[in-house]
Amino acid sequence: MKLRRRRAILLFLDGVGLGADDPTINPLASDDYPTLRALLDGRRPVASTGRLSTADAELIPTDAVLGVPGRPQSATGQTSLLTGVNAAQRIGEHYGPRPDARVRALLDEHNIFMRLLQNGRSPYFCNAYPQRYFDAIQRRRRLLSAIPYAAVAAGQTLLTYEDLCAGRALSADLTGEGWRNELGYPEAPLLSPQEAGHALWKLGQPYDFVFLELWQTDLLGHAADRQGAIAFFQRFDAFLAGLLEAADLAHTLIIVTSDHGNVEDCSHGKHTVNPALTLLFGAERQMHAASIHSLVDFAPVILRFLGVPAPETTRSPTTA
Repeated sequence: MKLRRRRAILLFLDGVGLGADDPTINPLASDDYPTLRALLDGRRPVASTGRLSTADAELIPTDAVLGVPGRPQSATGQTSLLTGVNAAQRIGEHYGPRPDARVRALLDEHNIFMRLLQNGRSPYFCNAYPQRYFDAIQRRRRLLSAIPYAAVAAGQTLLTYEDLCAGRALSADLTGEGWRNELGYPEAPLLSPQEAGHALWKLGQPYDFVFLELWQTDLLGHAADRQGAIAFFQRFDAFLAGLLEAADLAHTLIIVTSDHGNVEDCSHGKHTVNPALTLLFGAERQMHAASIHSLVDFAPVILRFLGVPAPETTRSPTTA
């Protein structure tokens, strides 16, 4: 009998923490998310809920400060998540939004995409990018953020509009509406959020590890756009329902997490020191949830789930 593939899926929500149970400032304190509400037994993903284990999910407040003073930033937070190394501690500060030479050196040395490839596994970063993104990179008008940098450093070519149309990639807004309405691709495929969840499962079939980056949450937090954030989380909620419906949860670990807080407090538009949101679904979730306390714990958990030994560098203390 052929063994079913073990697969880890990481859904990265930029700038999402666990904040106050106050719907006037925290979009996650809203009751507009039926999928999450059911998975969490009616509880909200807010700070006062704390660590929670239900029949279907694990909610884990996750340290993003990592023992370093100041507000966590994207480059060091994402690098800590991708490498298992406390990037902020290593360089002596929280840094972002995009990695500088110090942070890129960590991604070049310790990178979960690389580590998986070196051990015979198949990682896949499934975001599609428009041509103007590649043009800006080519003209040096923007730098790659930590996640696409890590994928490229591991040898993956970033995905394009053609990949989106062929079903090999997803849009960061999940449905593709932004490609039509904002990016100038009027023929871009449109998906309902539920269809996008099914599409992620389908495109991930050849791979052991699939990573999807959803960055709009951080922008909505900086804009203090609570209503926009509620609309995005409603879309994500329906997407999650579609993914969980399609996935082989007996052999798949699904991780939802972030790099720092922001959108959970729409009163000021700045990053927060709140714990990052983490949710686990699927195979062995309770066992692996017990190992997650901070951003440096994700790479070791994913490697362990996929049967890959973690390097010694990922086993150092998480904080100073």
